[in-house]
Amino acid sequence: MAIHKLFIDDLEEADFQLIAIHSHLENFRIAYFVNQQLQTRLSKSQKGVLIQKTAFSAFLFEDEKNDMVWTLIENKKEVQFPSNSAGLFANDGGLTSHAFFLPELKKVDYFLKIEGEEKQINTIKIIHQLKKINQISTVYAIQYDKLKSKNNLIF
Repeated sequence: MAIHKLFIDDLEEADFQLIAIHSHLENFRIAYFVNQQLQTRLSKSQKGVLIQKTAFSAFLFEDEKNDMVWTLIENKKEVQFPSNSAGLFANDGGLTSHAFFLPELKKVDYFLKIEGEEKQINTIKIIHQLKKINQISTVYAIQYDKLKSKNNLIF
């Protein structure tokens, strides 16, 4: 009798494209400009994306006509820790730190994750359209297989 082995790596084929966006704008403004340029309807998700007790805001658009899901996710989140000190520094508000959705890409401000069949997603055209937005300084595609924190993209 033959033994068949199934490797997890064989099942990890990405069915989405990931685009990095650099911009100084707030998340709702980026979502507005992306909606205008790409003819999408990104709207704020109530839950966001929870990674290690940190909720990253996300904007979601489910395109049922083309069977695609668009998600705009912030990469940087300011996290405050309460202060345990008393006395002179009791009212300082605690410590402030930054949490990152994809820690290996700390300079990226937002990610646009587009889920769907690869042949449906024209990444080059999308990037070209996003570059037309004046408030976005840089846009480029991310190679999924080179990311260390791939699991953060599964939500």
